Amino acid sequence: MGYKVAVIGATGNVGREMLQILADRKFPVSDVVALASAKSVGREVSFGEDDVLKVQNLETFDFTGWDIALSSPGAKVSAVHSPRAAKAGCVVIDNTSHFRMDPDVPLVVPEVNPHHLAGYTAKNIIANPNCSTIQMVVALKPLHDLATIRRVVVSTYQSVSGGGREAMDELFSQTRGIYVNDPIKKEKFTKQIAFNVIPHIDVFMDDGSTKEEWKMVVETKKILDPSIKVTATCVRVPVFIGHSEAVNVEFENPISADEARAALKNAPGVVVIDHRADEGYVTPVEAAGDDPVYVSRIREDPTVDNGLSFWVVADNLRKGAALNTVQIAEALVERHLNVPA
Repeated sequence: MGYKVAVIGATGNVGREMLQILADRKFPVSDVVALASAKSVGREVSFGEDDVLKVQNLETFDFTGWDIALSSPGAKVSAVHSPRAAKAGCVVIDNTSHFRMDPDVPLVVPEVNPHHLAGYTAKNIIANPNCSTIQMVVALKPLHDLATIRRVVVSTYQSVSGGGREAMDELFSQTRGIYVNDPIKKEKFTKQIAFNVIPHIDVFMDDGSTKEEWKMVVETKKILDPSIKVTATCVRVPVFIGHSEAVNVEFENPISADEARAALKNAPGVVVIDHRADEGYVTPVEAAGDDPVYVSRIREDPTVDNGLSFWVVADNLRKGAALNTVQIAEALVERHLNVPA
């Protein structure tokens, strides 16, 4: 007994992680298929330690009879094929940006708003939030429950893996090129990324924000509370895996650093490592390959009433993408789907 699961975009960074996490967490599958574009057909991808799947063509795949699709092929591709799969009766958990703000599509982080899953039947699609939003709202939820958040100011330090394998290759090649005096080649990034930081992720919008910053604002409101005010500055940094965030929060009610620390320690999906000493905090190097959202540097902000600042780090390919997608599938199975005979 189990579910027939399709992984769309199976040759990409996130797709490969999805397959690995499905196996690691022993998701109840009866069959798994790896789907990608025509140019990837026949390639092999791993499912767990022992199984190898041959990639099939997404364009021609028939989703009839398949239960769940975990989709991460890019927004334009997803716009075509996620509705096609959903229409065939397959529940799609979509990791792209295309459906996130659709009012008929729930946007879910299981530790934060699993009750929103009930709305999936409107379109048979559930959206996975932006990677930076996910780790932030996991940390914000227990604090919002405790003291009610009014305003969030966040600066992100986002790894190049958020831009895909080509972005990771560009960081590697630029870094190597600097040491051997090769000219810097910019293809994925607007400026040199090696030994640099770039305050520009996604396209610019009319108000001067980037779309990545806009995503953090609107997604936090949809997931957590529409009354929360959010302002974000999103920065790409020369780190391969793992996003970091400096978060400043203003609350309606008094909250101490100790109270916040205790609430976060008891929160699902959160690990607090907060020692006011050398190495008493988490960086992306330690978070890479791990599932939790790590919180460090918790302290009171004396410049506003009821203010706190803290540091949040997570593996953007796991909790920021693939893991959260699989966790949505687990919550969907637990709350809404019957196990197939």
